[in-house]
Amino acid sequence: MYFASDNSGPVPQEVLDALAEANAGYAMGYGADPLTTEVEHRIRDLFEAPQAAVYLVATGTAANVLGLATVTQPWQTIFCGPLAHIHQDECNAPEFYTGGAKLTLVGDGDRITAGALRKAIEAEETRGVHGPQRGCLSLTSVTECGTIYDLPSLQELCGIAKGFGLPVHLDGARFANAVATLGCSPAEMSWKAGVDVLSFGGTKNGLMGAEAVVLFDPARAQEFEYRRKRGGHLFSKHRYLSAQMAAYLRDDLWLKLARAANDRAARLVAGLRDRGADFAYEPAANMVFARFSRAAHERLRAAGAVYHLWDGAEHGDNPAEVLTARLVCDWSLPEEEIDRFLSVLKG
Repeated sequence: MYFASDNSGPVPQEVLDALAEANAGYAMGYGADPLTTEVEHRIRDLFEAPQAAVYLVATGTAANVLGLATVTQPWQTIFCGPLAHIHQDECNAPEFYTGGAKLTLVGDGDRITAGALRKAIEAEETRGVHGPQRGCLSLTSVTECGTIYDLPSLQELCGIAKGFGLPVHLDGARFANAVATLGCSPAEMSWKAGVDVLSFGGTKNGLMGAEAVVLFDPARAQEFEYRRKRGGHLFSKHRYLSAQMAAYLRDDLWLKLARAANDRAARLVAGLRDRGADFAYEPAANMVFARFSRAAHERLRAAGAVYHLWDGAEHGDNPAEVLTARLVCDWSLPEEEIDRFLSVLKG
């Protein structure tokens, strides 16, 4: 009953097989290998963006911050939500890699609203040389609360940013899960909506450690290459990143894995509703924030369930107190483990 994170699950056999195949013989380093070329072509085709520049790194943080640094000057500010991964979970890496650009937190919820974004942008560039200049907008889908920007919302927010001449970055650590939920194309959820730089996630969706940065404006490519090298994220044995991503893209494995994770979460959500649980955020993909009693939490922990508390203290005197659990389903989670979790929850 492992619901702690989709980072914690196993790697699909197709990816392991691809790594084994890539391990045979010799290949040029630093991305000058045939697998990297294959990945570049496949991602361009997937996103209907033949001119896009495509680069691989090993972590989601590297993908986010190198992408942001490529479109942000040190004297600018990046507009993002208060729960954004770049704010809460990347140890000030955006500030470090941009050379000092600050983060301006927009709104107070899981998703940025159009009104809050316009207000935040208009509040900057009001102090001349003394204040930060307007910089990039960074959005996340799936958000850290398991919610998703639908296409009209994404288009509206990108449109506001573009109205001020600002680029847009999308943290797509769970991009595949959002695409699976919305039933849209990758292009529709990226450059067609107004996104300039995308972190196309792989690690949370089954890869051992590979993420793609997609720059839809190829004029930014050379700067990204310098930043990746200078930042220590250009792999010498690059083919092992490329092998993972190549397997991920073949036969739409990326989408199959995301659909499997979303389907498991939907099964979990249906069972939770049947047992009277409610939700801090309406579930939309593979991450669920469910509220139920401390007594139920204690039963689940005793039975071996692994997950994180989102709020409240696990131990206390009131067994009826309601606490929120953060439950994440990955592609490999057995359905019988979901059913066992629900059975223990019911008591």
